[in-house]
Amino acid sequence: MAKRSFKAESKRLLDLMVNSIYTNKEIFIREIISNASDALDKLHYVSLTDENARNNDELHIEISIDKEGRRITVSDNGIGMDMEELDKNLGTIAKSGSFDFKNENSDDKTDIIGQFGVGFYSAFMIADKVTVLTKKYDSDVAYCWESSGADGYTITECDKDTVGTSVIMHVKEDTENEKYSEYLENYRLRTLIKTYSDYIRYPIKMEVEKTRNTAADGEEPKYEQYTEVETLNSMIPIWQRSKSEVSDEECVKYYKDKFFDHADPSAIIRVSAEGIVSYKAMLFVPGSLPYDYYTKEFKKGLQLYSSGVLIMDKCEQLLPEHFRFVRGVVDSQDLSLNISREMLQNDHQLKTIANNIEKKVKAELLKLLNNEFEKYEAFWKNFGLQLKYGIVSDFGLHKDMLKDLLVFYSSAENKLTTLKDYVSRMKGDQKYIYYAAGESVEKIAMLPQTEICRDKGYEMLYFTDEVDEFAVNVLMEFEGKKFKSVAAEDAELQSQAEKEETEKQREENKELLAFIGEVLKDSVKSVIISDKLKSHAVCLSSEGPVTLEMEKYFASLPGDENKPKADRVLELNAAHSAFTALKNAFVNDKTKAEKYSKILYAQALIVAGLPIDNTVEYCDLVCDLF
Repeated sequence: MAKRSFKAESKRLLDLMVNSIYTNKEIFIREIISNASDALDKLHYVSLTDENARNNDELHIEISIDKEGRRITVSDNGIGMDMEELDKNLGTIAKSGSFDFKNENSDDKTDIIGQFGVGFYSAFMIADKVTVLTKKYDSDVAYCWESSGADGYTITECDKDTVGTSVIMHVKEDTENEKYSEYLENYRLRTLIKTYSDYIRYPIKMEVEKTRNTAADGEEPKYEQYTEVETLNSMIPIWQRSKSEVSDEECVKYYKDKFFDHADPSAIIRVSAEGIVSYKAMLFVPGSLPYDYYTKEFKKGLQLYSSGVLIMDKCEQLLPEHFRFVRGVVDSQDLSLNISREMLQNDHQLKTIANNIEKKVKAELLKLLNNEFEKYEAFWKNFGLQLKYGIVSDFGLHKDMLKDLLVFYSSAENKLTTLKDYVSRMKGDQKYIYYAAGESVEKIAMLPQTEICRDKGYEMLYFTDEVDEFAVNVLMEFEGKKFKSVAAEDAELQSQAEKEETEKQREENKELLAFIGEVLKDSVKSVIISDKLKSHAVCLSSEGPVTLEMEKYFASLPGDENKPKADRVLELNAAHSAFTALKNAFVNDKTKAEKYSKILYAQALIVAGLPIDNTVEYCDLVCDLF
């Protein structure tokens, strides 16, 4: 029995693979089970044309644990290997017998999982010695392959009654940093199999420890331990079954059990795609907001399977950021995986799937919006903010994808409305999509600037989220209609006659306006006669790209650095009694006019929801009026 050296690689490569390629040691069981599944696939395929390969026994995988001997054994009754195949497949690191088998049968649709070359060697992450007993389906001779690592391996003849392969892993002793003994625990191994190999198509069997009551009726309970062979995996994924085989109720139950959500999903999206990349997917739009959704702890991503084997628990590349709330699974046998199966070699394949998923999610949300608006309102309450941030992100790259999904509160409808419906209701003489921004619908409705827009019969959208104005600035327009704040200087809410009257008032009062501007020079950019006010005395607006609501948003961000501020404009209603009093004071008592100016500015701040710089001064000024 001569010691053989690994043909292709060195001890350094094996050490690198075991310690670096795989990020989690626990996936060794996934790799070994996947190889066993491949062996069963191969035997099934060969049996179609070779009678010698037909096995009367049920094709299955069997797991056993010997805690005292520190051994884990994974056995299959698959195709087995002869001496040459053992030497070729297990003697060469990064050599895949499954990959060769797939290539030799390229016209066939045989589903081979283990095409990745080095999965078998993941056993050395938890084992200091690995023994493989194997007997090929058409042979009377069995062989034993044995290795303690990169130093080499031996192959000898051995006794084995049945066809197939057994991989025996002698588990390492515990160290200060690694508790290898955990893998010898029955429950731990069962959990790993359920996590990574639940959808292997063949039964994975294992003796499971159980407890039963042996007492007769009426007697005190008497419990005893016993073992029973159980099938640990469910074998057929719910997403692989056709729609006619799986009801919506079953999908909902799967979602709740899988993702630990108490609420029914808002939408179920099922995909069965064939083409450049074939895959199946079952996706869910959650019906409730995860408690950590809007925190940095939340991790987006879909579970990624390759032929029923879990590859990644959260594959971020499959979801765009604006649809990060979607949960579910994607399963494809066409993915090119690297040797550890945990990273993808071909980004193009993932991008193809991700682009299709993005379109499917949008289509489902539009369907919800158009057909079940109450459900969409509930969805919007949970995730509408995410879609708005999607509009703003990446310099507006996704705005065309998302704009049809936006809804805002409407002054006319007294409920949420789409931009499309708003435009359809616009009056013939209405040039812009008008909006007003504030902390809440109730507060926005009371803003002085909204009064004239309401009197004109123009519908307004109420922006209550900080991101809203940023979003419409990115959109710029919808169906040819530009967005315009009712507080904007160029809102064009006056008739020609009204404009002329406003200009006349500005000209007649330019000395007064200049006086007020000087009094408030540290606080405002300019002071004007308003073209927006009707019954209110004063309001605050802004010039330039930064609005008052944007200023509030920037102020709320952490940090003490200089933050963008709006160029404030104090607007006065020339028809209001307060302006008349101010005008009289300007003529007769400049000191009183100065006090009036400061009071009106402070009131404008209050109406705008902005803090007054000096509350004591404001109170003193008001008291001086008595």
